[in-house]
Amino acid sequence: MKLMTGNSNLPLAQEIAAYLETPLTDVSVRRFADEEVFVEINENVRGEDVFVIQSTGFPANDNLMELLIMIDALRRASARRITAVIPYMGYARQDRKPGPRTPISAKLVANLITVAGANRVLSVDLHAGQIQGFFDIPTDNLYAAPVMSADIHARFKGRNLMVVSPDVGGVVRARQLAKRLDNAPLAIVDKRRERAGESEVMNIIGEVEGRFCILIDDIVDSAGTLCNAAAA
Repeated sequence: MKLMTGNSNLPLAQEIAAYLETPLTDVSVRRFADEEVFVEINENVRGEDVFVIQSTGFPANDNLMELLIMIDALRRASARRITAVIPYMGYARQDRKPGPRTPISAKLVANLITVAGANRVLSVDLHAGQIQGFFDIPTDNLYAAPVMSADIHARFKGRNLMVVSPDVGGVVRARQLAKRLDNAPLAIVDKRRERAGESEVMNIIGEVEGRFCILIDDIVDSAGTLCNAAAA
C-alpha cells in the first residue's frame, strides 16, 4: 500500500500516514509559468494499491486538477488500484439543475475522476448522499457524526445541549447528530424573504433559551449562514 497527496491538505495527509505507519510517497507537484499542473511520481508504484489523499476545496479548480493528474500519472505508471480519498468534495453542492441552462457539475466531476483512472472513491459527508450514484465506480461516503458526537460528549458533558440546523435543508443532518447526543432536542433556523429586495427574516423553530447550542453545517465558505444563525 502507498499513500500520496497533493497540496490541498498536507498536514492531514501526514497525520494519516503517521497513524497508518506508512510514509507518504515521494511525488513532485509543480506549476509551469502559465499555472499548468505538472506531477512526477518519484517512486516505483507498479502493482501497488495507492490511496491519493486530496480534498478539492479552495482553490477548488487547482486541487481538482492536481487530483486528476495524479490519478492519471498513477494509471500510466501501472498502479494496481487507485483510490481517491477526497475528504471534502468540491462541486458537490451542484448536484441538480437549479434552473434552465445550468450544469450538474457534481456529475461532471464524478465523470472526470472516473475517466482519469480512479478505481474507487472515498469521501466524508457528501453534500447530498445521491452523489454516490453519480460515480460509475464504487464510492464510499463516510460520516463524521460518530467522531463529532464522541468529542462533543467529552467536551460538553452535563451541558444542556441542543442541536441547531442553520437552515431547513440541513434538518436531516442535524437530526442524525442529535440522536447520537442522547436524543438532544433540535431547533431549526428558518430563513424567509417575503418580497424581493426586503431583508431576510430569520425565525427560530424550537426553544433555545438557556440551551448550549451546537450548530452543524456541511459546507463553510464565508461562514455567513452559521454566523447569521448564531446571531439569530
